[in-house]
Amino acid sequence: MANIVTIEAEARERAGKGAARATRRMGKVPSVIYGAKEAPSLIALDPRVVLRELQRPGWQSRVYEISVAGKPTRALIRDVQFHPVTDQPEHVDFQRLAAGTMIRVEVPVHFENDGLSPGIKRGAVLNVVRHAVEVYCDPEHLPEQFVADLAGLDFNDNIRWHDLKGTENMRPTVDRDFVIATVAPPTKVAEVATEAAAAPAAAAAKAPAKPAAKKN
Repeated sequence: MANIVTIEAEARERAGKGAARATRRMGKVPSVIYGAKEAPSLIALDPRVVLRELQRPGWQSRVYEISVAGKPTRALIRDVQFHPVTDQPEHVDFQRLAAGTMIRVEVPVHFENDGLSPGIKRGAVLNVVRHAVEVYCDPEHLPEQFVADLAGLDFNDNIRWHDLKGTENMRPTVDRDFVIATVAPPTKVAEVATEAAAAPAAAAAKAPAKPAAKKN
């Protein structure tokens, strides 16, 4: 079941840049809810609520229940526009969710138990290939994040799609068991291993050639 966050909003009557500027002068963030074959809904949000949600990890895949005059609408944040100087949110786009309709969304990956990884304990570096995974999912089963468990991973081990926790009832947009992250050995260890592998070949190259057998 998706983790649903309820936020209060006010209805806006007019669209356009002038109306949006007027909403900002009132201390609100102009926003719109679109999709699900319905007319767009114009709303205004408290900027403190917007900033609070943007500062929490996983907001890209968090389901919001937006309440306008007691009427709830479930939606995802699809885009946020920021002021070029102050970095304050100036506009938020929400996508309306329809029950039973699959959506395409990016879900962030959370890595845990790095202290239980033998490779990382010995100086390995976690090479993250994908910080988020794009999936097709029913909104009712949308997680805020996937979990990658690093416990037990040693040098050159990796985490793949099938290793992630929380992927039930969804499928990735990439049709293969792709790599999420790799436990890469530290540079010095890798160099020593390379030198050790190259040593026999180098020794063979330096060895004097055997004299050709004499023909009788």
